[in-house]
Amino acid sequence: MIKLIVLDVDGTLTDGKLYISNSGDEMKAFNVKDGLGITQAISQGKQIAIITGKSSHIVAKRCQELGIKEIHQGIKNKVATLNSILDKYNISYDEVAYMGDDLIDLAVMKKCKLAAAPKDSVQEVLDISHFISTKNGGEGAVREFIEYILKKESLWNNVVNNFIPTEQ
Repeated sequence: MIKLIVLDVDGTLTDGKLYISNSGDEMKAFNVKDGLGITQAISQGKQIAIITGKSSHIVAKRCQELGIKEIHQGIKNKVATLNSILDKYNISYDEVAYMGDDLIDLAVMKKCKLAAAPKDSVQEVLDISHFISTKNGGEGAVREFIEYILKKESLWNNVVNNFIPTEQ
């Protein structure tokens, strides 16, 4: 059973484009379906962690909105960071799913039980992935991955049923 879902940000939760205004403000676009998938995974008892190479107030704000507590930004060694998360929650790599899209994700993906990638990931990441989304990063790939996990663990119907009103 997967207890922890770890996500990269740029190219996974976003389309990987960095929008920077003349005044230096950075903008990122997040997919609302990914967000709903994340909140529903949390509702089904899954821990969610973000491990990303860049640092951004935008990411911190989005994670706060979604209820993600493990947010690790500016990380160059994702394995070391994930090791500390696993120690904190007493979780093993056999209980971890990871979705990433680029070379910085390779080492950590190789250690996890379930490695996943958006369809537009670099070839090296696609080559080691157990799950490849039919969607690009930032276009619902994370949602598709979360649905895959929850369906595999017979939890998806719980999510769907939460959105169907009961008759009174």
